[in-house]
Amino acid sequence: MPAIDAVKASFEQAREAGASADKLNLILWSDEDLARRDAEKLAESMTVAGSGGRLAGVPVAVKDNIATLGLPTTCASRILAGYVSPFEATAVTRLRHEGAIVVAKTNMDEFAMGSSNENSAHGPARNPHDLRRVPGGSSGGSAAAVAAGIVPLALGSETGGSVRQPAAFCGVVGVKPSYGRVSRYGLVAFASSLDQIGPLARNVDDAAMAMEIISGVDPKDSTSAYQPVPAYREQFISLATALPLQGVTIGVPLEYFPDTLDAGIRTLCERSFDLLRSLGAKVVDVSLPHTPLAVPVYYILAPAEASSNLARFDGVRYGARAGGDQGLRGMYGATRSAGFGPEVTRRILLGTYVLSAGYYDAYYRKAQAVRSLITADFTTVFDNGIDALFTPTTPTTAFLIGAVTDPYEMYLSDIFTVPANLAGVPAISIPIGRDVLLPVGGQIIAARFDEAMMFRVAYALEAALGGAAHQ
Repeated sequence: MPAIDAVKASFEQAREAGASADKLNLILWSDEDLARRDAEKLAESMTVAGSGGRLAGVPVAVKDNIATLGLPTTCASRILAGYVSPFEATAVTRLRHEGAIVVAKTNMDEFAMGSSNENSAHGPARNPHDLRRVPGGSSGGSAAAVAAGIVPLALGSETGGSVRQPAAFCGVVGVKPSYGRVSRYGLVAFASSLDQIGPLARNVDDAAMAMEIISGVDPKDSTSAYQPVPAYREQFISLATALPLQGVTIGVPLEYFPDTLDAGIRTLCERSFDLLRSLGAKVVDVSLPHTPLAVPVYYILAPAEASSNLARFDGVRYGARAGGDQGLRGMYGATRSAGFGPEVTRRILLGTYVLSAGYYDAYYRKAQAVRSLITADFTTVFDNGIDALFTPTTPTTAFLIGAVTDPYEMYLSDIFTVPANLAGVPAISIPIGRDVLLPVGGQIIAARFDEAMMFRVAYALEAALGGAAHQ
């Protein structure tokens, strides 16, 4: 399809699906004229060069905390109202170089702090499968835009599960890369030792292509790794055999299957185990003993880093500023009080507390030590013959908007995703079926920088599930 037609179809689908604030509330910023001009430029360049790249004319959506030229980047927060970045994220630039057209910036939890998209200053996004339910968070708008057919590919960001959890809730594929695999340049920092940009897509093949494009070392990000980027999709051709996972050992962490796990999700995971065995894989039980500590560790370390990173939003350098004649300190206080929502405020206060004199050793230093133990759990498993792990992505399906009001209960929705962020290993969520008509995601985790194995298992399982992945 020509780029102009693809862009037109994307905006028409957005209108038909009700992506604006009065229905799904998925899209915060878009400019149809700008997108059409970009498509026209691409068409002109293709006339000269003969090719527009691997994503020529493909419309993509970008989470509102990833910097883009031409559209605002506000992190769904009042404090950045109207801010348009003078530079662009490396991941976005790499997509553009392959011919992608950015058509929208998507709704999210403010500053990526949340698991339901209810913390947005613009109101919650809604799940296309059931408008009464959340799409997940914090990349809920990006996941829902793919699920609603508005774009085939979107970018989100991960700090504790913010790509995989909404992917599971919306029935799409979501990837959390190894830490350092994808440049963080242009991603508004939440917790710098955890943050990663990742793609959301309709299927594993599209997600793998996006990862091939956005991955790789970047001189603008000192945490990006000097690691070769495999051609993930080349191996998919060789998987067209009766036993594509012959010789692969899949670990099933017992800690991810507690008695409280939703029965429907457990049943769908067991079906996936049977399919993995039928594909030639060996499925064995393993243990990641420090998993129960992951959520409390995360909610010490992430707020601590956030309290430092968000100090820059003070009304002086950029963003909104509270008016009135109240002096410098008064202006700081008024600006941040008016600009930040309650969840962001809560995490800044928590992070400042655990970093304060007298509490640093008791909380932050101890949490870092336990993080090392969680990382060691994964290292031990992968060093002892396990090629990949399979778990549920979430303990429940998408919940009703407003149903979870206790912050700690909300934090527990990330219990199966947070460990991979703490350990820096790659993980993917793929649809594995429906539970009472709602999508369920299965998570595949691999060793650090072994996205190739992660995609191999995900692609084979997706093919084996076929239409059952969405039934």
